[in-house]
This record gives sequence, structure tokens and C-alpha cells, in this order.
Amino acid sequence: MAIKPLTGEKELLNKAARGDERAFASLFHHYYPGLGQAIYKLTESLPLTQEIVQDSFVRIWLKRETLGEIDHFSSYLFIVCRNQAFAALKKLARERRLQPVMEQQLQWEAELEELENPGDHYRALILAAVDKLPAQQKRIYELSRHDRLKYEEIAERLGLSPDTVKTQVYNAVKSIRKELGASISPAIILVLTSAIINLTQ
Repeated sequence: MAIKPLTGEKELLNKAARGDERAFASLFHHYYPGLGQAIYKLTESLPLTQEIVQDSFVRIWLKRETLGEIDHFSSYLFIVCRNQAFAALKKLARERRLQPVMEQQLQWEAELEELENPGDHYRALILAAVDKLPAQQKRIYELSRHDRLKYEEIAERLGLSPDTVKTQVYNAVKSIRKELGASISPAIILVLTSAIINLTQ
């Protein structure tokens, strides 16, 4: 995956390793779209791609103490996401009872044993917080984050201005963060409330 490293990336990694959430957010925003494009080529599924990339960043944050030891972060990120993708495809192959040859190939490529996904736990907490949003705000948030519609598309669908939609999404994320309080790190909330752009366009 060829993504130009951030200026001062090593220092950002060291800061993130010490728990600096702003440094982690800078890394996340820089690499998130490119990773989405790379993983989409493997999955050909936007929902699955978003889940894989988000869960990869959650895992990285939870093991952030080692970030300062990484020399080539973009390669490291791609390997983590690729392994997550192969594990997810392996699971789908088994669920859909695909031909044994294909399942064996996916198993060979997976490189990881299946582990309980910490992202699932945090995602459930966020969904519970989303359910508490006002009806229209919840609808706008879901259209943005789950259906991956642009602000202009949501505005047209709901008869609102794009600025209103943007404000409602911002307020929804703010409310989610307030609702969750100290139960989830702001870094994880950032990851799990970010939507990958529609890569099929």
C-alpha cells in the first residue's frame, strides 16, 4: 500500500504509544481512506471494509504501547488490515459453505487465529448511544455513517440544507461521546463513528 507517510510520523507514533489521542487521530485520518480503498479490493463490500478497517484501528489503539517500535507504519497497517480481511473472508466462506478448495485457500492466507473482536463490544455500546439520539438526528447520523450518503444526498432526501445535515452529524457524534463518557476512549469513538467514503463511485 503506497501512502505517503505523515511529516513527523515517528514522533506521532511515539506520542500515540504514550496515550496521546490527538496523535493517534492524526494517524487515523491520514491512513483511513487509503486503507479503505485497499481492503475494498479484497472484500468488494463497503460494510465489511469499514468494519475491517475500524476494527484494525481499534486493535492498534488497544496495543498502542508498541507503536513507537514500528519503522514502516503504512506497511504495518496494511498487514493488520489484510489479516483482518482474510479472517473475515474465511468466516464468510465457512458460513456460506463454499467449496472446500476455496475455504482452504482462505484459511492458508488468513495468518491469524480467530479471536474475539474487541471492536464488536465497543460498537454495541455506540449503537446503544445512537438509539438515544433525537429521531431526526439519529436518522441523519445513520444515513451518513451506515448508508454512507454524502451530506448533499442526505439533505436532498430529507429536505434539509447540507449545512444542517453537517451540524446534525457533528452534534450526534458529540452526544455519543458525552453519553459514553469514560466507558470508551475518545480514540475508539473516533474510529467507530467515522465512515469510509463510497469507494464504488
